[in-house]
Amino acid sequence: MSIADHLAQSQWLAEAEIRQVSEGDLPALEWEGAYTHFRRVYAKAFERSRRGQALLWVAALPLGQMLGQLFVLLKSDTDLDVADGRRRAFIHSFRVRPEFRRGGLGRHLLHWAEADLGRRGFHSVSLHVARQNQLAIRFYERRGYHRLAPVTGEWSYEDHQGLVRHVVEPGWRMGKSLSADER
Repeated sequence: MSIADHLAQSQWLAEAEIRQVSEGDLPALEWEGAYTHFRRVYAKAFERSRRGQALLWVAALPLGQMLGQLFVLLKSDTDLDVADGRRRAFIHSFRVRPEFRRGGLGRHLLHWAEADLGRRGFHSVSLHVARQNQLAIRFYERRGYHRLAPVTGEWSYEDHQGLVRHVVEPGWRMGKSLSADER
């Protein structure tokens, strides 16, 4: 990386603001069509955030360009072992735009979410990562996450056209303690 590239990276990273998603942000989460098929998933996640069951974070530049996102399920309707609303939370939909990767934004966004969960009294956080995504696995391991169990990665969602899509992405459930006495 050249000095000019490093300075440009430092500038956008310093300008990036991490904040909770507003309803007006929902179209921007589709990243110019790349994630339109998740429109209903994002709407449901936003409704869970309104009910206090989730937190939706974005990293954005002052003019509104979304650089990354990270959602946290605080309380699951179906699996309290993953997110029970008091002690355990679950991270999902964590992504950084490709052109802003490897510049510290993902690390900053993840740390932000973990610190917020710690302030809220949560003791641990988990997430799923695709088994084939070795870069992401190393990223999480460097940040204190451990492989807890294999997961089938099978799930379904209703896309923006109302069609049910089925996903199979074998992976790992990884977790981390947020308790200061266990770090």
